[in-house]
Amino acid sequence: MRNPQARGAASDALLNLLPQEPNAEGVQVLADAVQKSLEGSDGILTDEDLQLTLFCLYELHYGGIEGAHADWEWEPELIGIRRRIERDFESALRAAVELPPLEAHDSDAVAAVLFELTSADGGPSVSRFLAKKATLEQAQEFLIHKSVYQLKEADPHTWAIPRLRGRAKAAMVEIQADEYGGGRPDRMHSALFARTMRGVGLADDYGHYVDAVPALTLASTNMMSLFGLNRRLRGAIVGHLAAYEMTSSQPNRFYGNGFRRLGFDEDVTWYFDEHVEADAVHEQIAGRDLAGGLVEAEPELLEDVYFGATAALALDAMLGEHIIGSWEKGESSLRTSAAAAA
Repeated sequence: MRNPQARGAASDALLNLLPQEPNAEGVQVLADAVQKSLEGSDGILTDEDLQLTLFCLYELHYGGIEGAHADWEWEPELIGIRRRIERDFESALRAAVELPPLEAHDSDAVAAVLFELTSADGGPSVSRFLAKKATLEQAQEFLIHKSVYQLKEADPHTWAIPRLRGRAKAAMVEIQADEYGGGRPDRMHSALFARTMRGVGLADDYGHYVDAVPALTLASTNMMSLFGLNRRLRGAIVGHLAAYEMTSSQPNRFYGNGFRRLGFDEDVTWYFDEHVEADAVHEQIAGRDLAGGLVEAEPELLEDVYFGATAALALDAMLGEHIIGSWEKGESSLRTSAAAAA
């Protein structure tokens, strides 16, 4: 990923530090900046500086950042700084959700609770807005928001595979195999999404629009990395994936219809049409075999499974409210307009 633009003292210190060899002086500057940002933040979920800092720290474990020294990925002091941000981030996520009763003990009961959670009204529907009345520029904005995750789709959840076993592991591998195109690079969902981006005149390189999206969009992806990279939160990444799959099929039908309404053909809609069918199957596997299978094997993880699911729904609702609220006021939902970002 190319270097993004700093959004405050913490992200500025990090981006200045990464091209250097690991050094104590630079780490201390970053640690001080992060501590001040944490103390002065009005809310980490919408904090531009902290969410960008965390996003860049996580990116060291994915494709990397252009010009960053390779030794930073596992530099203990940098991991320690990331953990400081993660503690506040996780606390804010837990405070933002209400968990259902922890009464389910078998896979069918767990799946039933997750389906009930995901069927509830989550607030303004971006998918219905896009299907019925979004302009081309708003449709492009929607894709720009999604590109932060979708151009590396499935990677954060894949961290969970070596942390699972038995039925849950097999279910995760089955879902992820589809996400990665069943071995065909052109059918990988990230590749299909890149095709959609190109089809509407947007850049398709990963991270191209990081500077354009607000903190909430970064937070949605950071949440997946938080859950996926921490083994103790394997229940949360499983719950997140279950909720993600259970809320995918119908919205993607609306998204596809919206882009057809705007005059685009299957080059643009293929990504969404693929998810209508695939995720109708995935939601059953994710609910019963993945989440339910994990809870049957490790009952103590039930609370975190619900936490991951409710956190996914909560941030999705918050971001949806921001996007629809901006559009209804005739404003861009991005930090800059879609045209300027493009």
